[in-house]
Parts: sequence; C-alpha cells; structure tokens
Amino acid sequence: MKTIKSYIAACMMAAVFGQGCKSDLLELSPESFLTSSNFPQTASDIDQLTIGIYSRLQSRKPGDYLVMEVPSDNLFMSANQSIAGSFELDGLTPEPSNPLLNNFWISTYNAIFRANSVLVGIDKPTDYKAGLKDQYIGEAKFLRGLLYFDLVRVFGDVPKATTVLSIEESRNTRKSPAAEIYQLIVDDLTDAAAKLPLQSGIAKGRATKAAALALLIKVQVYRKEWAAAKAASDQLATIQGYGLVGNFADLWKLNNEDNPESIFSLKYIDGSNGHGLSTAFIPNAGSAGIVNRGDEVALPSWSLIKLYNDADKRKAATVSLNYTAASNGAPTIFYPYVAKYAVAHTFQASGLDLPVIRYADVVLLRAEIAFRRNQPAAALAALNEIRERAFGDDAHNYTAADIATETTFYDKLLLERQLEFAYENERWFDLTRTGRFAQLVKEERNYNNVTQTAVTATLRPQAFMRVFPIPQVQIGQAAPGVLEQTQGYY
Repeated sequence: MKTIKSYIAACMMAAVFGQGCKSDLLELSPESFLTSSNFPQTASDIDQLTIGIYSRLQSRKPGDYLVMEVPSDNLFMSANQSIAGSFELDGLTPEPSNPLLNNFWISTYNAIFRANSVLVGIDKPTDYKAGLKDQYIGEAKFLRGLLYFDLVRVFGDVPKATTVLSIEESRNTRKSPAAEIYQLIVDDLTDAAAKLPLQSGIAKGRATKAAALALLIKVQVYRKEWAAAKAASDQLATIQGYGLVGNFADLWKLNNEDNPESIFSLKYIDGSNGHGLSTAFIPNAGSAGIVNRGDEVALPSWSLIKLYNDADKRKAATVSLNYTAASNGAPTIFYPYVAKYAVAHTFQASGLDLPVIRYADVVLLRAEIAFRRNQPAAALAALNEIRERAFGDDAHNYTAADIATETTFYDKLLLERQLEFAYENERWFDLTRTGRFAQLVKEERNYNNVTQTAVTATLRPQAFMRVFPIPQVQIGQAAPGVLEQTQGYY
C-alpha cells in the first residue's frame, strides 16, 4: 500500500512515470489519464507499465545511500549540507518522523503498486509475441521481490500487497511478519527465474534469469537457508557470460558499463536522464575533470580508509585522498572523498549506470554458503578470488588458518565485503544480519592531516535499531490501530 494519501494518488493513475531508462528501454511520455477499464489493452501497454516499475526504482536508487549507507561505519554526513533526517540516521538516532524514511517507504511502495498493476493486468492483452507475457510477469516479480527485499531489510515487518488495493483495503492492511515477506520474495524470484530470458534475449538494463537467480541466492543467505542458496547458486553457474572484471577500477568507467560483472544495473543518460550520485560526494568546489561543482553531502570515514592496504587496487577506485578543485591552478590538497562514482558528468545528472547486484557479490555469497555447509576449502577459494582481483596476485591471499573458526571467517568475509562494496549500500545490512552492528559504538570519522589525529564519534546502537521505525506519517494515514510502530520506537 503505498500508504495512504500517496497510495491513493497512485491508485488513481496506473502509470505515472518518473525518470525514464536508457534508450534501449524506451523513453516514455506520460499518458494523460489511464483507468483500469481502458488500460492495459495491448502488450505495448504492459511494456509501458513494466518500464514504469524500473523508472520508479531508477529515481529512488541514487538517494538510497542516505538510508542504507549513512548509518554504517563507511560514511558520515558533511557539515556543508543539511538534508532533513540525514543526521539522525548518521548518529543512529532514527525517529518515526524522519522524512528520509518516509520518502523511502513511499517510493518503494509506489514501485510495488506498479509491479502489482502489471500482474493484475497481464491477462488483458491478447497480442503478445511468443515469450513476452512470461517476460513481463518475470520482470514484475523480480522487481517486486527486489523492492520488498529493500523494505524488509530497512523496516522489518511491513504491510504486504500483492494486488491493486482499494483505498479502504490499503487503509486496513496490517504489517506482515518479516518471515512472510521473505517467503513472498523467494516465491517471486523463483517464478521470475523460471520465466525471464537470458541477457541475449532482452534489452540491457532489464531483468534477466541471471539477475533473478543472483538475488535469490542473496535472499536465501539472509534467511540462512544454505541448501536453497546453494541450489540457486548452482543454477546461476550454468549461465555463461558472467565473471569478475580484471581491473576493479574498470567497473566505474562510462565506457565499460555493460561488463561481465554487471548482473543487474540501472541505466542512466548524462544530462537528460541522469542521477545525482556522482555529484553527491564531490567537494563543493568541484573536481578537475569530473564536475565543476559538487554537493559534498557525505564524506568517507577514516576507519574505512585505514582498512585498505595500499596495494589494494580497490582503494584508489573507492576513495580519493588527494583533491584538486575544478578551478584552474588549484593546488592538490589532502581532502578524502568518495571516488567510486566520480566520472565526468553533468552536475546532478550523471550517466553512470548504478549496479544493483554484481558478480563479485555472488562470489562472496558463495564463500559464505560454502563455509556454512562445512566446505572451508571452497569458502577460502571464493574469498581469494576476490583478493586476487583486488591485489593483482596471490601474495595477499588468506590461508585456512585465517578462517579456522566461524568468528574469524566472518571477520574476513565482512572485511572483504566492506572493501569491495563500500558505498554500494551493503555494509549496514551486512552488520545487522550478522549481529555485528554494535561495533559502531565508536567510529572514526575524519582525519586531520596536520595534527595527525582522527576525529571519533560515539554511537549507541541498541538491538531494536537493526531495523528503522515505521514512518509516523504512514501510521497516521492508515485506519486507527492498523499500522503499529516497531518495538523500541514508541
């Protein structure tokens, strides 16, 4: 339920498209007014509705770091920006009134509404070409599964909607247990994997069988369903064409977006249909060869920077320690900033594709699966596959002694995931799903290069903070007593 006022607006118009996708996904003009009685009528209508799901996710994705990354030990908010709600999440003091959480809720449920609209209307058209109907079902279910995966990780128990609800139905839909949401996600992704084509049969930027299987592996790991995760991994292994890119830095280049490591990414066009993530982390004065001014919303934590070995090629591709302003003749100074998305771009309109799941994630998920299935040699091999790409040799590989216990294995696994996926919205969830987010009690924020000292912040995470509060606005718009606040946030 997109709950409730914003959901009502969505119910009144089934295809209110936001930002579009790249040209091979079509660029749509909004319909003037579409009702359930006259839309959809054709396969083309279903295609437009399906693109609308991608579009909503595409518009939300660039700001996800404010909810998914800022609470972690990778990033901290800059004093140069004042985004409402961001400092609460940064300091682990989230409140039900937080506007970022409310916006995330609204955007995600709006996209789920669009997915449900596709599935409800899928039988109306009669002009599908061979395989297209299954493809649209697969895309809608993959995206709905992905969206609910985001919701359940951020909020825990959430309302479940699998059809287009009336206003009254939406106002009276209660939260479902997280386990029930996870089962819906698994069901959606399983069906999506059965129906979606391989990449060769669909446009870049749209969901594929490999994308559904990769996400299914991840969801089953979160559920600790190790046998099911292994089965999905084995299925994915039969699909050719995916693997690690040789040089980590090449993943973040405009001319290498459609690479073998990209299992599912969201596509953008610089200037006309771009995103603001490439601008968000750049210092205010811009960066030479990148953009003439930046937003400097958040900065990389010193604790993360210290974790990178200087020989690790991921370091320079993730964080830049030395900054040169965009103005002519500006000196180079020590000023660390996030460099992962720093490509030449139009201010707040970058064309760099944003990965949702890439092959490196699958490799590290396989390491975890193998270890939990008592196959430490396979787990070690997977960890070292990532290490060897990072360093360019095997001189920094882990040994069996490094992962001899469950504790030491997760020490190494979560370190590799942190270094590999910094600023890709994985760290907070890795900490919460493994119960390690209490380590955020002390966090090094910045480093003074003159005094050679680091600035620390003291955080006080509590067990209930593994998920964030249900937005109070949504509770108020539901029928009285229907949406209950998460325990700990009363």
